[in-house]
Amino acid sequence: MAIIVNLNVEMAKNKMSLKELAERLDISMTNLSLLKTGKVKGVRFDTINAICRELNCKPGDILDYRPDE
Repeated sequence: MAIIVNLNVEMAKNKMSLKELAERLDISMTNLSLLKTGKVKGVRFDTINAICRELNCKPGDILDYRPDE
């Protein structure tokens, strides 16, 4: 996949668990886990906005692009 999700890096920087972030975002741990592992086909801008708000980061901090080889 060309889009890489670095959510775990930002969570570690903020010393925040998956459970805590899920509660703050009011989304299920399952959905957040799928996003964290890059197993989703899409994500809403509202969700990215909420993640950035809670982790005090920018979208580019949690999403990266690497071309397929």
